[in-house]
Amino acid sequence: MQGNKSDLEFSKSVKPMPIPGKPTGVRWHIFITLLALVTINYVDRAVLSIAMPAIQADLGLDPAIVGLILSSFFWGYALMQIPSGWLADRYRPDKVVVGAAFLWGIVQTFTGFINTSKMLIFLRVLLGITEAPVMPGAAKLQSVWLTSAERGRGATIIDSGAPLGTAIGGPIIIAFMAWFGGWRGALIGAGILTLVIAWISWKVIKGTPETNKRMNDAEREYLKKALDEEYEENRKNQVDNIGMKDYLKARNFWCMCLGWFSFNTVFYGLMTWGPSYLAKTKNMDIASIGGAILIIFGAGFVGELIGGWITDKWREKGGNYNTVMRTMLAIAGFMTSLSIFLLSQVNSVTMAIIMLAAALFFLRWGGLYWGVPAAISQRNHVGTVGGCMNFSGNIAGVVTPIYIGIIVSLTDSYFLALMVFCVAGVLLAGASGLINFNKKIGSINVQKEEF
Repeated sequence: MQGNKSDLEFSKSVKPMPIPGKPTGVRWHIFITLLALVTINYVDRAVLSIAMPAIQADLGLDPAIVGLILSSFFWGYALMQIPSGWLADRYRPDKVVVGAAFLWGIVQTFTGFINTSKMLIFLRVLLGITEAPVMPGAAKLQSVWLTSAERGRGATIIDSGAPLGTAIGGPIIIAFMAWFGGWRGALIGAGILTLVIAWISWKVIKGTPETNKRMNDAEREYLKKALDEEYEENRKNQVDNIGMKDYLKARNFWCMCLGWFSFNTVFYGLMTWGPSYLAKTKNMDIASIGGAILIIFGAGFVGELIGGWITDKWREKGGNYNTVMRTMLAIAGFMTSLSIFLLSQVNSVTMAIIMLAAALFFLRWGGLYWGVPAAISQRNHVGTVGGCMNFSGNIAGVVTPIYIGIIVSLTDSYFLALMVFCVAGVLLAGASGLINFNKKIGSINVQKEEF
């Protein structure tokens, strides 16, 4: 045993020889592929909203029932957030993510054959369950494939698939409806497209840095060295005896959950009810709605990338993390609220699209929230805290479509629904302003951040 210890100490004292050659960029191929998976994930979520005017007319659905259907996806999705993170930790995350993609592609295909609202609700719940592993699995892959200095870009690449998928989902689904004979063909076509992308994705992301045959030794050594250093540094600074009860007592934790809930109230509200709003209040046909959705959520995609770029540049110039994050998220919340309020006052189609695009542009700065779990929690709790955050966000996905449907059904107007989104924007700004991004829960001097 003593000899083994000496050998270990000797091996640590000897610095490995650098491997010649320029590192390949296989790790970034992995994350571009994950962007494609998250994008098709959101195309599959959005397909029902885009096609809902046709589905509603075909099946004779009441607005309140429509709200229930649009909500049902999030029942399964929210329920499976924390279990999906556990699966990604316990098993290979590449298998979890791609396996989920194959399953949700099959479920989406079956959705094209429904004839009743009950069957549609059942399959949307099942779609939520099968789609749930993609984000926790992608987050886990960041810890495997990226150094700590690269994970900001990795998170931005992954999360930007949400507005991108919603943006291109409109034109894709409109085209599928024209090519494949209506909304049933569109749902089936989206499912088949998912299966194709899942098969291609498996070819790219399968394996680990140790087993991937496309990366060279220089990139493999670069990742190993950086991850080993990160682990050693984290081990020295780790705080013992911190449990979930400590997070539940912390203001940071609850403000994070409230902020993410508020963000998703607006995003999922506009994603699920936006097409119906344009159809009813602006008399837009389905082809025009597809083009409008491309512009509106395309602005969100661009806004998210710009928000991340501004944040990184500000911090590179010495900006305090608290100041940077609170300011960016305050702008996101207040500008979203202002844009939605102005939307309620305009009558023209053009101005409505402009206001919605502005709202999504600033709202998506809220994607910075994916850096909050790592900022406020201990290293061995980041996955769990991130799952809690995303669970709270998807509770908004569950309840928002339902009560918006009830509001529209009772008032025959979208005004009060828009005011709900205005309030949510203010809550996003307020909750973010109460988070101390410089303090980890359970670390020294954190007591003043707790209730």
